[in-house]
Amino acid sequence: MDPTTWNLPFPAVVATLFVIVMLRANGTYWLGRLGSAGAHRTRLARLLDSPGYLKATERIDRFGPPVIALSFLTIGFQTLANLAAGVTTMKLRHYLPAVTIGSVAWAFLYATLGSVGVDLFGRLFQLSPALAIGVVVVVAAAIAGYVVWQLRSRRRTPSAQPDDSSVA
Repeated sequence: MDPTTWNLPFPAVVATLFVIVMLRANGTYWLGRLGSAGAHRTRLARLLDSPGYLKATERIDRFGPPVIALSFLTIGFQTLANLAAGVTTMKLRHYLPAVTIGSVAWAFLYATLGSVGVDLFGRLFQLSPALAIGVVVVVAAAIAGYVVWQLRSRRRTPSAQPDDSSVA
């Protein structure tokens, strides 16, 4: 799906992308709701009705909308965030504004930066396929290096342990 080939005015491209992402995100949310409803008919019902799970779902409902909206600025996480909102049955009065804000942001980003990036990569590939593949490899290696660096730095940092000497 390359918006640069749609031959539409920019506002129509953004509107179309908005509709597409709203349908996808809300479909994922409702799949989560259906899955949760089905799980209540299984042995998982005790877990789903436990005080701890209910407290967690309340927190997700309360603090989750910003996560939902910001998830649209990521790749891959937005699907999980929408599914989790559905599974935990986030209230629609919290979910719909968040998913709308996120969808608007995603549509604008994809219509501008995304389509420009796809166009530039296509031009680079036509000019030099080896260079285009090299750019992808370098970017992937940089991301992988950053993730490894973050994981190693977390392992090196000692976790804060409570000091037992202060207890009388």
